Amino acid sequence: MIGVLLGIAIVEILVVHLVVVAWLGWWAALIVGVLDASLVIALIGLLRSFRRLPVTLVDGLLTMRAGSLRSVAIPVAQIAGLRASWDAAAIKQRGVLNLALASWPSVLVDLDPPIELRRGRRLHAVAHKLDDPVAFHAAIAALSPRDGY
Repeated sequence: MIGVLLGIAIVEILVVHLVVVAWLGWWAALIVGVLDASLVIALIGLLRSFRRLPVTLVDGLLTMRAGSLRSVAIPVAQIAGLRASWDAAAIKQRGVLNLALASWPSVLVDLDPPIELRRGRRLHAVAHKLDDPVAFHAAIAALSPRDGY
């Protein structure tokens, strides 16, 4: 979805640039072009960060990331389970962190006890869109009871 947004941003740059040149002149088009180029560079950086910063399960710590935008570290002892199904109301609850960004989540991890974030926010679940949710479910299921699951 972020790739689609990048494509739309590039088309928008071309159209807006032509309109601004015709309407306000070259100097205004140059300023708008620099702003648009910075947006495209930021989106390319975000796309690359998804591959560079994956979801990991290492040394008893599940780190769920949405590239360089957001990250949450969950000790495996706090994983209460994985939900089999959920609806939009469950994803929109205040205590649910949705890392799926612009798509529907493929996994939902319940936490017990909730994780305390900055500013007093408590997370009781984390939703994410993963490329291979079956492998993720298998990795979580493979955790032994002594790991807290």
